[in-house]
Amino acid sequence: MTSLDRWTEAACAELGLDPAEVSARTVLDLARDVAHQVERPAAPLTAFMLGLAAGRGQSLDDAVRRLSELAARWAAPEH
Repeated sequence: MTSLDRWTEAACAELGLDPAEVSARTVLDLARDVAHQVERPAAPLTAFMLGLAAGRGQSLDDAVRRLSELAARWAAPEH
């Protein structure tokens, strides 16, 4: 078991969540895409917004897809 696995289990227990509903790879992949295609500070903020969307009933897979597509379309500002 990795540190990430142990943290996930402990955090889920603390928040009353089912670890089976936590898709670490999905969230980490989205965070990676956003960090590289938008900017690093956008990654944790996007993960938070993903959690809000999922908590409000949006499909996790759909929200991740939409955010990943948005990040892929994101154009860096010209200097």
